Order: sequence, then structure tokens, then C-alpha cells
Amino acid sequence: MTETRIPLAGVIGSPIAHSRSPQLHRHWLGTYGIRGFYIPMDVTRDNLERVVRSLPLMGFVGVNVTVPHKEDAMDIADKITDRATLIGATNTLVFREDGTIHADNTDGYGFLENLRNGAPTWDPQAGPAVVLGAGGAARAVIAALSDAGVREIILTNRTRARAERLRDDFGQRVRVVDWVQAGNVLEDAALVVNTTSLGMSGQPDLRVPLDGLQKGTVVTDLVYSPLRTRLLTVAEQAGCITVDGLGMLLHQAVPAFERWFGHRPTVDEATREAALR
Repeated sequence: MTETRIPLAGVIGSPIAHSRSPQLHRHWLGTYGIRGFYIPMDVTRDNLERVVRSLPLMGFVGVNVTVPHKEDAMDIADKITDRATLIGATNTLVFREDGTIHADNTDGYGFLENLRNGAPTWDPQAGPAVVLGAGGAARAVIAALSDAGVREIILTNRTRARAERLRDDFGQRVRVVDWVQAGNVLEDAALVVNTTSLGMSGQPDLRVPLDGLQKGTVVTDLVYSPLRTRLLTVAEQAGCITVDGLGMLLHQAVPAFERWFGHRPTVDEATREAALR
């Protein structure tokens, strides 16, 4: 009797040793009794296309893509979803049986699911959303907030020109303010999102004045190392509803795992514990 091929998946980046995705996917594989493997792969930009195209030959059904390859991987894909095109980056590749490579971006989905689970009372139409940062993560967040029905997104970034490029891409609901004015727009915000790496372990602090935060405002930080950033600590003290960034990592992985391994996993406390090990 011939056994079916064991499905393989993984994550490609450089560096990659810090990634929590292997712990997460291995937890789900074990929980659901699936004979599969998820492997971290440190791949340089020069080798990216060669490696990606060789993976299906070895039994890979797909991979996650992380820094610095999220944009370059788009050029390798045969088909790209509309949301990945809008965001301008992919974090998920699926290798089809017909040999084609499909690219998607599930970061926005993961962001919204984390927000809705961590702050179930949040109403997209309650007021403006302030987004700190204008990188790839910000693009995914803005796309998700737009889809959810947020009417006004106030965007601020240390380099204003980069924020203005996002405004040009996403339209009039995005309003750009200078980074030095970031603290002045928090007072009227219904939601505040930090998409920068500021506040992450080993990075400079987020030095935006936070005294304008109001009780009941939802504040979330995409940084999850540490779990409780200074932004979240100060926001909690101000009476805000805070949501840490780990849940975004967990929820963005759900659709990818389902496509690769044929089972839709559940994000629960055991999932969080597995990712934090």
C-alpha cells in the first residue's frame, strides 16, 4: 500500500531564527493529528526565486514569506489575490497541483480578527483610526480598516512622503499628519494602531506623546515582543481597551494552515501558549 505524500510547509525570511510561526504551526499539526511538517528557512534575496520554485518538487504545499521577501515574492507568483495586490506584498504562498504559485496576504485578516477578539465592543464607525507608521504592515492595516468600514484613517509616519504615498494609494479616507503632531490626534481617536517596530525589544521606544489617549479608546500594538509594550501599558493606565500584537500573528496563520493542510485551526489559549514557548 502506497502512502500519500507528507505535506510540508514553512516560513522563508532572513533572518528567521526568531520566528514564532514554526511553534504555532507545529502545535496545530500535533493538535489535529496531521502528518505534516513546518520548517523555518533562512533564504537570501539572491536565492529566493530558485528556492521557492524548487520547494514543490520536495513536497511543499506552501510557505509563509516574511522580511525581507514580502514584496519580491510577488514577482515569483503566477496568481495574486486582489488584497495582496492592494497591499503590495504577500505573506502566504500556496503551491497548486497544476504547478502554479498563488500569492495572498492574510495580515489584514489577522489584524481584524485579533482586534475583534480582543476588543469585541469596537465599532468601525465609532470614530477615526490613528495609524502610526507607513510600512508594509500599515498598508495591510489600512486595507483591513477600509474594508471594515472605518470612515477616517489618520496616518502619521516619521517620513511624511511615505505616508503620502499610502494616502495616494488608498484614497481620501486617509488623512496624513506630521509625525511631530501624532500626539495631538489621539484625543478624538476611536482606535490607535502602532504598526512600527518602535517599542520592540532591541528597538528605540515609541516617543509619541500619549497623554491625549481617552478612556474607552481601543489601542493595539503590532509589536508582540514584549507583549506589553510601553504604548499598551500607558494606554491601560489611561483606561483604554488594549489588544496585544500576538493575536495578529496567530490569526493571520489560520487561512494559510487551512489551505496547506486541509483543516481550519482554532486560535485559543493553548495556541497562544505554544507561540510564546
